[in-house]
Amino acid sequence: MIHAIAPQSAMLADDEILNTIQRGLAGKFSNARVLVLIPDHTRTIPLPLLFRGVTAALYDARQLDFMVALGTHPALSETSLNKLVGISAKERANQFKHIGLLNHEWDNPNALTTLGTIQKAQIQEIAGTVWHPSLGGDVDIRINKRILDYDHLIILGPVFPHEVVGFSGGAKYLFPGISGPDMINVTHWLGALITILDTIGVKNTPVRDVINVAAACVPKPITLIAPVVVKEGIAGLFIGDHLAAWGAAADLSSERHIIWVDKPFKRVLSVAPPMYDELWTAAKAMYKLEPAIMDGGEVIVYAPELAVVSHVHGKYIYEAGYHVRDFYLKQWEKYGHIPLGVLAHGTHLRGSGVYENGIERARIDVTLATAIPAEDCAVLSLGYQNPHAIKVEDWQGREDEGVLYVPKAGEMLYRVRR
Repeated sequence: MIHAIAPQSAMLADDEILNTIQRGLAGKFSNARVLVLIPDHTRTIPLPLLFRGVTAALYDARQLDFMVALGTHPALSETSLNKLVGISAKERANQFKHIGLLNHEWDNPNALTTLGTIQKAQIQEIAGTVWHPSLGGDVDIRINKRILDYDHLIILGPVFPHEVVGFSGGAKYLFPGISGPDMINVTHWLGALITILDTIGVKNTPVRDVINVAAACVPKPITLIAPVVVKEGIAGLFIGDHLAAWGAAADLSSERHIIWVDKPFKRVLSVAPPMYDELWTAAKAMYKLEPAIMDGGEVIVYAPELAVVSHVHGKYIYEAGYHVRDFYLKQWEKYGHIPLGVLAHGTHLRGSGVYENGIERARIDVTLATAIPAEDCAVLSLGYQNPHAIKVEDWQGREDEGVLYVPKAGEMLYRVRR
């Protein structure tokens, strides 16, 4: 494995990043057909720099294409694809005309192929005590069939603490990144059954085990380029076998992406940055703060321009609302028809809690201060606050009072020291 790690609190220089990419990739893919999987705009990563570094290192590949591992996120336009990798339309038509920029199509059965099946018994064994019949039976390992057109796959994506799988990155760019809906739904719902508090920031999780079982069925060699991104810089870069490189990146992420506090907060104003253009992704502003909020506390997701719950899943989210896990499990006859990934999202944003005797008691309150109107928040079972009535300065510098202001939420995980 090739790697570079910056000193604590420092970042790698661009030259060191590009040199590391050269050492990790150059001369290893001559005359090969290579597909590189990359994240969309909802992940912080200096992708333009990395895109140019990878294309330069793989100049001798016979074919080089990049696919956005969208999961169920909306497809990107040609203009957005260019912006994502930092090239102009003129560069796309000339310097990079031989390189494909592709979207994954999770909801197009004709774009997918089946690599095998994960048996129900194996999922039960991996899930252990959290297994629930709602996970269903055998799961087909469906993936974008374009991978079969290449000799080698490269995953290029950052590693952060993650609400579903523990830490993002690695084989997650295959499942659910370019997989079919069955794998997406089962992995997300398994994470929801375990709950965020027992998943996020945990390196080895049952969901990661399921993903690795599926990844072992991919009939192509896989190389991982795993940057650990802090703010806009790279603290570490790992290139090699996807399991080993991801493990090393997750270890560094646990050092650089977790903020430890001495006691939980009563209230948090958590600012969802503009790169989250729907609540489906902006909910990360809640996920990453929940472990540091006291019982009975409140997190306010603040994004005054955010007006959409989900471009893809809105219909189902409005039907399901946002609730604690057992709200759905104990009313399965009412909610069991809704895609498991949507129900998982519902539990993630609402957080932990109980549902007993027809009464839901969430551990914390979740309030939206967004352009999503109050009446919609009521339907979704979330609190509402007028974003224009919030004065950010009133929230700053009040940590001693149990009040926290997070100016860019969604990637740093907050935890309480025990």
